[in-house]
Amino acid sequence: MPAHILHADAVVTCAHAGRAQPCATDPKVSVDGHAVAVLRGPYTVSGCTQPPPTSGNGPCATAQFTTSALKVGAGGLPVLLSDSKATCVPTGTPLQIRSTQMKVSAS
Repeated sequence: MPAHILHADAVVTCAHAGRAQPCATDPKVSVDGHAVAVLRGPYTVSGCTQPPPTSGNGPCATAQFTTSALKVGAGGLPVLLSDSKATCVPTGTPLQIRSTQMKVSAS
């Protein structure tokens, strides 16, 4: 099923409200005026509220997407979608996609 393409300024957070930003985008391809996010490299996470060891196993530092578009790419890499899945390191929790552009979908 099609989902909306993620872009560099999409609101993506860790499970503990830290803001996640892509390390890899394709500046040659944009949606809604923003570079699309592609499946390469991690997302960096800042502002995670998960406590460090011994109280917790955080804070989230990076996250890696494991799913992406199967049919649409940019610069030879699959684009990330609003239903793509990612896991944070070191907590193992998922990223949450809060909002992204709503004009362009892919599958």
